[in-house]
Amino acid sequence: MRVWIDADACPRPAKDLVIKFALKRRFDVVLVAGQGLSKPSYACVQLIVVPSGPDAADDYLVAHAQPGELVICSDIPLADRLVKKGVAALDPRGREFDENNMGDTLAVRNLFTELRELGQLGGGQGPYGERDRQAFANALDRVLTRLQRT
Repeated sequence: MRVWIDADACPRPAKDLVIKFALKRRFDVVLVAGQGLSKPSYACVQLIVVPSGPDAADDYLVAHAQPGELVICSDIPLADRLVKKGVAALDPRGREFDENNMGDTLAVRNLFTELRELGQLGGGQGPYGERDRQAFANALDRVLTRLQRT
């Protein structure tokens, strides 16, 4: 089994947590990035740097992640593409994307994007804190347990 990470947008504490789980549960981690990152020196971790360009990392993840695997991403359109392919998707704050919530999640994302473009709404998510890390750890454990059973 592999866990893929959209590494450009994933907070370091979430990446570190996935690697900790990988060492304990013995699965591979693939970091996909549009720019060079430092790769942890564990044999179970691979770094793939894709050519720069819009959605290059997203396209790589969709092309290579397989059903039964997990992708960690905060990009909702990417998550939608993965879910449609049968790949599990989880954001670094512990929200799992699935067929049941993808439509509502996309609609809310599109509404907020439109409001930001109109100047009605500012900013993005707040800083990644301990509560986010704990929610992610719990969700990661739950999703990995489910995937490893199937």
